[in-house]
Amino acid sequence: MADPTTHDLIILGGGAAGLTAAIYATRAGIDALTIEQGAFGGQITTTDEVDNYPGIEGVSGAELGTKFQDHAENLGAKFAYDAISSVSFDEKESRFSLVGDEGTYQSKALVYAAGATPRKAGFEGEDLFRGRGVSYCATCDGMFYTGKHVFIIGGGNSACEEAVFLSRFASDVTMIVRKDHLRAMSSGIRQVKQNEKIAVRYLTSITKLEGETLPTSITFKDNVSGEEHVETFDPGSFGIFVSVGHVPQSGLVREIVELSPDGSIVTDDSMATKTPGLFCAGDVRTKPLRQVITAAADGAIAATSAALFLGELVI
Repeated sequence: MADPTTHDLIILGGGAAGLTAAIYATRAGIDALTIEQGAFGGQITTTDEVDNYPGIEGVSGAELGTKFQDHAENLGAKFAYDAISSVSFDEKESRFSLVGDEGTYQSKALVYAAGATPRKAGFEGEDLFRGRGVSYCATCDGMFYTGKHVFIIGGGNSACEEAVFLSRFASDVTMIVRKDHLRAMSSGIRQVKQNEKIAVRYLTSITKLEGETLPTSITFKDNVSGEEHVETFDPGSFGIFVSVGHVPQSGLVREIVELSPDGSIVTDDSMATKTPGLFCAGDVRTKPLRQVITAAADGAIAATSAALFLGELVI
């Protein structure tokens, strides 16, 4: 393998947090490299419309993500596409080492902004029919369910947003909510209740999905009585969208950080972890609100803290 690529700062993750960190690091004159394994922009690229980012109205998630990346590139930020498989820290050398499919990288400081991935609902057949009737991204797959029945598992903000979005395509949308109420902002709940194509089944869970090449039956459970019943459908006539939160992608650094019970990374207000030079930002971090604006704020703070750590900034 070729010699490691060495930088003062590596930013791992190209979502809102990572790209904002890249902007701030570049403006601070830091030799920084931002590494992303997928599409720059992160989770927001799967959002149909972002309507709560101040000053930018009516923008799609993909467009906003592109704006973030373009801003960083125009400032001179450096990027690399690679899937990182390990992150280690040499205490004696005070150096981080990252190993990826395309090469190895070393740095004095690290901003870890790996984000989160969709959480599974846990019903039987979920993995078997993933991509063939089970989806985790409404904006990615919604058009494939034009004129079909759609079920959404979840009752939070994202589930409400996806229900409204999917109602544009589906013949009808049914939200499967395990509790007796929706756990979303009032505006989202209002949109759901005002949409004639959306129905909500409270105190209900999906326990099994069965079929052959495509699913043909769903087993529903009454969460109060425990009773189950099966509903059957024609193959290819329906789909299930899972919207029950996300899992923080903290695994690569779990040995050198403190984790919350949900697997997210504990930081202080400066985004610093227990390891000197390691800062975390975005959805991978323990925080009360996971939104584009809070991820961007984390990235700005993390890069500024990294600049202070590197001696590139004096306050």
